[in-house]
Amino acid sequence: MTIHGDLLRQLMRHWTTGVTIVTSIYNEQYLGMTVNSFTSLSINLALISVTMANITRTHRLVLNSGVLGVTILSIDQQALADRFAGRIPEERDRFKAVEYFTSVTGAPLIVGGLAHLDCHVTQTVLLPESTLFIGEVLAG
Repeated sequence: MTIHGDLLRQLMRHWTTGVTIVTSIYNEQYLGMTVNSFTSLSINLALISVTMANITRTHRLVLNSGVLGVTILSIDQQALADRFAGRIPEERDRFKAVEYFTSVTGAPLIVGGLAHLDCHVTQTVLLPESTLFIGEVLAG
């Protein structure tokens, strides 16, 4: 027997994490979303993982492009975290008036972040409601 998802969510609120914006590009379209399910997996082969809900537009873009960018946000970037968490309507451009740059893959990375990781997706693990993306870090 497993616990209900609401209980897991409540329990996991006690685990302090950072907040990131995960971005991608495909056919010249940029998308991004706030993600806190992010971790390093390996150091000597620089691998990270992020998990995104299967219903999101950014998930589809990462799946199609095979690239993702991760910007680790600073404490003063709360407004950006809110913006990319969908607290503005989906049809609006989340990148409007947001400074960003690109590196190896072309995925946008947000200016002012504490750190940036530009990644090529090496593996995907489809879960019931989300996908775990494993990315090799090409630039930081």
